[in-house]
Amino acid sequence: MTLARHLVPWPRISRRRTALQAKRLLARVIRGVLLRAVRTEAREDGERRLIIVLWTAWNMGGTIRAAFNLAEYMQERGWRVEIVSGYRDRDEPFFGSFPAGVNVSDLDDRRKRGVARTLLRKLPSVLMPSADRAAEGFSVWTDLQLVRRLRGRAGILVGTRPGVNLMLARLRAPGLRTVGLEQMNLSKHNKALRKSMRRLYPQLDAFVVLTDQDRDAYAKLLGDSAPPLHRIPNTVRPLPGAKADLSAKTVYAAGRFRYQKGFELLIPAWEETAKAHPDWRLRLRGRGHLESRFRGLIEQHGLEDSVTIEGPAEDIGADMAEASVFVLSSRFEGFPLILLEAMSKGMAVVSFDCPTGPADIVDDHRNGLLVPHLDVDGLSRAIREIVEDEELRRRLAAAAIETSRQYTIEEIGPHWEALLEELSRASRTSRA
Repeated sequence: MTLARHLVPWPRISRRRTALQAKRLLARVIRGVLLRAVRTEAREDGERRLIIVLWTAWNMGGTIRAAFNLAEYMQERGWRVEIVSGYRDRDEPFFGSFPAGVNVSDLDDRRKRGVARTLLRKLPSVLMPSADRAAEGFSVWTDLQLVRRLRGRAGILVGTRPGVNLMLARLRAPGLRTVGLEQMNLSKHNKALRKSMRRLYPQLDAFVVLTDQDRDAYAKLLGDSAPPLHRIPNTVRPLPGAKADLSAKTVYAAGRFRYQKGFELLIPAWEETAKAHPDWRLRLRGRGHLESRFRGLIEQHGLEDSVTIEGPAEDIGADMAEASVFVLSSRFEGFPLILLEAMSKGMAVVSFDCPTGPADIVDDHRNGLLVPHLDVDGLSRAIREIVEDEELRRRLAAAAIETSRQYTIEEIGPHWEALLEELSRASRTSRA
C-alpha cells in the first residue's frame, strides 16, 4: 500500500508534463505561422508613416497621454500617424477624444463576441511574453490581428512597454523600423523580462528611455548588442483653465490606487498636518483595487474629516486649479508626467525622490520639495513646511511653471522628429 501511494502520482505528473509540452508545441507552431506571415515584402513606401502600439488607448495613464502628445505632434508635421490599441473595453476614451487626424484602431474590441474571437481569446498570446502583466490583455486573437495589421506595411513602428517592445522585436516586420519605448525603469522589471530583453532588444532599430539613469542601466544590461539608445523625456500637455489657487487650503494627489503610487504612505504622512491645521484638506483622486485599504487607513488614523477619496477627475486641469499643493508619494516611476502637469498648473509640489524621474525634475527648495525615497517622516515634514509657508509655496510654484516649460512638446518633440526622420531615411536607403 505504501509503495502504491508513492507510485500513483507519477502518471498524473506525466499527464501534466505531456499537456504542458503539447501547449508549448502548439504555441511554437502558431508563432511560426505568424512570423512567416508578417515577414512579407512591404507593399507601401513607408514615407513618413508612424504606427504607435499601446496596451490600450481607451483608458487612463501617463503612457497613453504621452503617446497622444507624440501622435498629435508628428501628425501636425506631415506624418501619417496611426495608434493601434491592444484592446478596447469602453465606448468613449477616458481622455475624451483622440488626437485630431490620427487613426486609432483596436486589436480586440471586448464589447464584441463571435465564435472565432471567443475561441482564440482563450489562447494566451504567443508573441507577448507572459512575464509582462499586460500579457493578460493579449491572446492569439490579438496576435493574429496585429500580424494582419502589420503585414506588408512600411514606416516606423513604436512600442510603448516592455511586452509590446518584445513582441514587435520578435515580429521583425521587414518594412518597418522598430523603436522600443520604456515608460518605467529597468530596476522594476522582473528577471524573466530582463532575460527576454537581452535576447530580443538587439533586434530593435532604436530604444528610447526617459532618464539618463535608465539609459545607463540598459547600456549595462544589453552591452555591445544594444541598439542605439536615446533619452527623450515625456511631454506635458497644456491643461485648460486657471492656474492653481495658492491660497487654497487643499493638498492634491492623483493616480491609480495601487502599490506603485504609495498612497498608503501619504495617508499617515498627512496625520501631523491634519492635527496642526484642521482647516486643510487632502484630496486623493483615482481608482483601483487598494481603495478599501486606503479608506481603512484613513479611519485608522482618524482622518475622516480631512481626507477625501474621489474617482478620477474628468477635467484634471480644473481640479488642480482648486488646490495649492501636489504630492507625489510613488515608490517608483518611469517619468512622472502628472508631477509635470501639476507644476505646469503652478502648484507647489512635494515628491519622493523615487526611481526614476523626480530628481531630474525637482530641485529641492527651488521648484519643489524633494524628500528621500520612502521617508514617510520626511514626507510629513515637507508637507507641513509647505502648508505653513505661503511665501515658500508661491516661490516654488513660480519656479515650477518655468521648469514645466522645458518639457512641452515644442521642446521635446524635435528630438522625436529627428530620430524618426533618421530612421525613415535609413529605411528608404535600404530599399533603394
